[in-house]
This record gives sequence, structure tokens and C-alpha cells, in this order.
Amino acid sequence: MTAALPSVSVVIPCLNDAAALDACLFSLAAQSVPPLEIVVVDNNSTDSSAAVARRHGARVVFEAEPGIPAAAAAGYDAAAAEIIARCDADCLLPADWVQRIAESFAADPDLGALSGPGAFYGFPRPVSAALSVLYLGAYYLAMASALAHLPLFGSNLALRRSAWEKVRSEVHRHDPEMHDDVCLSLHLGQRSTCRFDRTLVVGMAPRALIGAANVIRRFRRAFHTLWAHWPGEAPWVRWPRRFAAGDYERREEPPTANTCG
Repeated sequence: MTAALPSVSVVIPCLNDAAALDACLFSLAAQSVPPLEIVVVDNNSTDSSAAVARRHGARVVFEAEPGIPAAAAAGYDAAAAEIIARCDADCLLPADWVQRIAESFAADPDLGALSGPGAFYGFPRPVSAALSVLYLGAYYLAMASALAHLPLFGSNLALRRSAWEKVRSEVHRHDPEMHDDVCLSLHLGQRSTCRFDRTLVVGMAPRALIGAANVIRRFRRAFHTLWAHWPGEAPWVRWPRRFAAGDYERREEPPTANTCG
């Protein structure tokens, strides 16, 4: 007998992104297994983002404090389901995204968090594939070295409510310069079983590649996030801790599974 799938809330932080949000919500409307709810966190938008969200039947949560960390955390706090999935307003989700997330958590009661990669849309397929591998490959390599495991990726992650409750008072939700997904990885990655599924791919806008200032800002925030957690969570602390954990071998899947934790 197949186990019942857990309920899933989808959280989308949003700031002045009405057109992209509209496309994202259309992709969520086409899911093979619909989420229990969609929570759009309006982070002081001055455009029609909130109206677009309501038109699609999403629940709008207003977060006045600026920054993705505050908006994402407000969404996680507000989510009603057992599993909290997160994407960005400019993501396009495959039709089985919610279903695969729910099935992954149903199959492994110990799973605390799940993440997957993204693929840039708006380019010819070979160009998109090359850019996605270069951008995300560099990100995963750098962050895995710093974290001692693969990071959660904010455009494509899900976590069990109980995992969020472990760290909700610890994450740096009041620092707008934080990479909230890296911060979440630092607090959660060695305390819960996390898995990276390379086949769970979402479409993402190529904004990260547009403009030198944008690229520099992302790198600056990455270093800021890591330094804010040092020295207690520095690589030379996390790597020995990873291999010293008594249950490491039990929790680690074969390398091809790209498990973090």
C-alpha cells in the first residue's frame, strides 16, 4: 500500500516581480499533485505582485522588513503544511515538482531537507545548459568546500516543518545582506538529513548573470554570509565535525546521490 503523501506549502518571496510571478504561479497551477497552499510573501512591493498572487488563489503574507531572509522566514513561519517548499518568483516549476518533493519526504521519514539545481531559461538549450553548469557548478563547489556538504539552493528547496522549527530562531532573518539559503544550510545542514537531487530541476531566470554589479553583489553576500558564521562554523570546524559524527556512514548515501549532511 502506498503511503499517503505529506501536505506541501509552497513559499515564494516576492518584491516587485508581478510578471515573473504570474508565470511562476501558472506553472504551479499545472502541478500533477497540487500543493496544500501557495504563500506569496509580499516584501513591500509597489507593483501588482500581491494582486497577481491573489488572482491565482495564493495566500499573501506581508513582510515589511526588507530583504529575502526576512521574507523567506516569514513565509516558512506562515506555512501550514508538513513540508515547506520554496522557489523564487521568477522560477518555472516542472509539472511534477510538488509531487516529487512530497514523494521524497514520504519515502524517508528522516529526511529534513531536499534541494535540487536550476536551469536558466531564455537561451537556446546548449547555451542554457552550459551557463547553468558553469554558474551552479562554481556555486556548489565553493559552498560545499565552505559548508562541508552541498548547500540548499533557494530557488529549489523543501524542508520538513520540524527541521525549520529547529533553526527558525537562529537564522539571520534580520540581515538583508545574507544569502538566506546558505545561512539555512549552515544552521541545518549538519543537524538534519539533507539530500540533493540533481534530477529535480527548476527553470530560473538568468538575472544572476546580468550586469557586473549584480554578480559582484552576489559574491559579496556569499562572503558576508560565511564570515557572519565564523569562527564557530568555519570550514576547519565543519569538516572534522562531519567526519566525526557517529551516524555519518548511516546517513550518507552513495556519492552519486549528492547527499549533504
